[in-house]
Amino acid sequence: MAQFDTIRGVAGARAAEIDAGLRAHMNKVYGTMSVGMLLTFAVAWAVGTSPALLSVFRDPITLSPNILGWIVMFAPLAMVFLFGAAINRLSAAGAQTFFYVFAAVMGLSMAWIFVAFTGFSIAQVFLVTAIAFAGLSLYGYTTKRDISGWGSFLIMGVIGILVASIINIFLGSPALHFAITILGVLIFAGLTAYDTQNIKNTYLAHAHHGDQEWLAKSAIMGALSLYLDFINMFMFLLQLLGNRE
Repeated sequence: MAQFDTIRGVAGARAAEIDAGLRAHMNKVYGTMSVGMLLTFAVAWAVGTSPALLSVFRDPITLSPNILGWIVMFAPLAMVFLFGAAINRLSAAGAQTFFYVFAAVMGLSMAWIFVAFTGFSIAQVFLVTAIAFAGLSLYGYTTKRDISGWGSFLIMGVIGILVASIINIFLGSPALHFAITILGVLIFAGLTAYDTQNIKNTYLAHAHHGDQEWLAKSAIMGALSLYLDFINMFMFLLQLLGNRE
C-alpha cells in the first residue's frame, strides 16, 4: 500500500510539473505572438502614415503596388515556407529573430490600410478581432472535443482562398471578393481554435522528452501559427467592417 501511495505521489508530481510546463509554454507562445503583433502594427503605422515611405511601395493616391510593393506583398508567404523548411537548422534564438523579421515585413505589406481605412475603424476592428481570437483560442485550449479532424479541411480552405485571391487580383470581381472575405473569416476562426489545441497537444506529447531547445522552437512555431490566424482574421474583418477613407 505504501508503495502504491509512493507511485501515485510520483505520478501526481509529474502531472503537476507537466501542467506547469504547459502553462509556461502557452505563455511563451502568446507572449512571442504579442510582440510580433506590436512590431507588425508599429511598422505598418510608421510606413502607412508617411506618404514618403508609403510611396516607396505603392502609389500614394491609388494605392496600387509598384514592383517593390508586389515583392513586399508576397514576401511574407515566401518567408513562411522558408521558416518551415529551415526551422530544424535554426537555433531557438535564430528562429525567434526570424519570426520578428517576418513580423516587420508583414507590417510593410499591411501599411496601406492606414491610408485606405480610418484610424478609428482599424482600432475598432482590431478590438473585435482580439475578442473573437481570445474566445476561439480559449475554446481550443479548454475543449475536451478532439478537433484535429478540422485540420485538412481548413488547410484546403486556406489554399482555396489564396488561389481565389490571386485570380481576383486580375478579375476584380466584387462578388468573388465578398465570398473570399466571408470564407476567410470563417476559416481563420476555425484555425485559431484548431492551432491552439494542436499547440497544447504537441507540448503534452513531447514534454516528457525534456528537450528544451525543441520546446523553445515549438513555442515560436506556435506563435507564428496563431499570429497568422489573428492577422488574417483581422484583415478579412477589416474588409467587411472597416470604414474607408
